[in-house]
Amino acid sequence: MKILLTNDDGIFSEGLAALYEALAAIHRIDVVAPDRERSAVGHGITLHEPLRAMSVELSGGLKGYAVNGTPADCVKLSLRELLDDPPDFVISGINPGANVGINAHYSGTVAAAREAALNGIRAMAVSVDGHGKNDYRDVVRFVLQLLETSRDFDFENGKFLNINFPLVSSDRIRGVRITRQANVQLIDGFERRIDPRNRTYYWPKAARLNGTADIDQDVVAIEHGYISITPMICDMTDYSGLERIAQCCCRYPLETFEA
Repeated sequence: MKILLTNDDGIFSEGLAALYEALAAIHRIDVVAPDRERSAVGHGITLHEPLRAMSVELSGGLKGYAVNGTPADCVKLSLRELLDDPPDFVISGINPGANVGINAHYSGTVAAAREAALNGIRAMAVSVDGHGKNDYRDVVRFVLQLLETSRDFDFENGKFLNINFPLVSSDRIRGVRITRQANVQLIDGFERRIDPRNRTYYWPKAARLNGTADIDQDVVAIEHGYISITPMICDMTDYSGLERIAQCCCRYPLETFEA
């Protein structure tokens, strides 16, 4: 299988290297990733400056392209310019830090998988709860297994998978849950400071997820030690609302109303 690896943490990230090391022995691997940290850029793309792809060779045999753009840029550039033929699968990750709840909307990791799905390529985003030094061996083994077992999943029409691992040791993982994206709010805070020139600036405070959710939602699943697999889709249309909005919206040309 031909697989494209990307992420939002940059081509030098440990999670990307762990995936490459395991997959390269079995599959044909291409690596195209941002040249630096691009977390929380969402599905942004570069429009007003040129993209550059620098060929890099890292320790452990990792070769690929470092792109001065976003994760979505990396996938778009790969499919249109850098690769001789399209990949069979795109894996975005492994990201240190879960991409669950509404965090998934901000995630560059998830956006890279979504961009692949928009182009008809099977894809998954892979993240691990928590930051700092992570042991990715269990995650890599699970990804290898999922590549085989997900062959029958319907990836058509912009569908992709969002995988999140709990921050627990392998012997404490309670299993796998197929989950929904939790509708919980990200509570943002900012610490207001004054610089030496008496100008105000703001540091974002550590965010926390707030709200109610059940075990079949991604946030709660990983909090309880489960691996969360959330099937996602690119089409954001509210099909249940099509008829309702047609009944209540204005007509055009606009009608004239008398006071």
